[in-house]
Amino acid sequence: MKKLLNTLYVTQPNVYLSLDGENVVAKRECEELLRIPLHNLEGIVAFGYIGASPALMGACAEKGVALTFLTMNGRFLADVVGLEKGNVILRKTQYRLSDSEESSLPIARNILIGKLHNSRWVLERAARDHPLRLDSEQVKKSANIIANNISLLRKAETLGQLRGIEGEAASHYFSVFNELILQNKEAFVFTGRNRRPPLDRVNALLSFIYTLLSKDVAAALSAVGLDPFVGFLHRDRPGRRSLALDIMEEFRAPLADRFVLTIINNRQIEPNGFMQQENGAVIMKDETRRVVISAWQERKQDTLTHPFLKEKITWGLVPHAQALLLSRYLRGDLDEYPPFLWK
Repeated sequence: MKKLLNTLYVTQPNVYLSLDGENVVAKRECEELLRIPLHNLEGIVAFGYIGASPALMGACAEKGVALTFLTMNGRFLADVVGLEKGNVILRKTQYRLSDSEESSLPIARNILIGKLHNSRWVLERAARDHPLRLDSEQVKKSANIIANNISLLRKAETLGQLRGIEGEAASHYFSVFNELILQNKEAFVFTGRNRRPPLDRVNALLSFIYTLLSKDVAAALSAVGLDPFVGFLHRDRPGRRSLALDIMEEFRAPLADRFVLTIINNRQIEPNGFMQQENGAVIMKDETRRVVISAWQERKQDTLTHPFLKEKITWGLVPHAQALLLSRYLRGDLDEYPPFLWK
């Protein structure tokens, strides 16, 4: 199993990244802010960057260190990608199955079964753990509807039907999401999912973490030789990492959503750590972003027993495990793709 290495997040503006020997060096103007060995890193994520040296980009590509550039608000800009990994036969199989709706259907169905299963158990656990602090009956009702949606997924005959069922389940899930916010409820109010731009603090956090999770999933897929841009549920669109969006559906509720709820309910972030722009967009201030990234890295170090592999791994390695299982299915080593079923 892949070892979970560190990811370097560069959150300060106007920082230039370069390579000095075997070290990554972060500088602002003439001031050296950080020096860290490249071999200690799995990835580098730069927010609002000035740039990176060709030597560093070449070294990252050669050593398989993911180098990702985002805006200060977390919107994806670009990746530095080295030589493709894996054999061409695996990718040709991926492309062939993706081109066929019939062949894509069982993979997409299992991905959504995983997503809805995990969404349901986030609600079930919240109702069980905090019965007096939320409307447990309403939360359980939504969980039961999602359980029924899982049964409907098994009978769906087209990708369109799958998406319709998933959309209904997501509507019920987010209809009670505000019940799961137990602290600072006046400031952290969730009335529905919105993005591009996020219009409240909770959506700002969700969008930011989804971006980081998508990056991790894309890196995991590339590491096993799959193309993150060619999906089965999300269809081809220029510039969209469709397969990464597919696989991360399984992790949204148990990893990303629960993380956002945890940092709100544990008061790790404060309402004044956000600001609203003229267009209504709500974004995190620099200090809040640093706190969130630090907590996110710690969360990925927590361990669990993988439900299919029966191995104890960190949450940060779950995307790598699912990428490996998908590649094994495409190679014919598994009868079907086993989704990540958390409980």
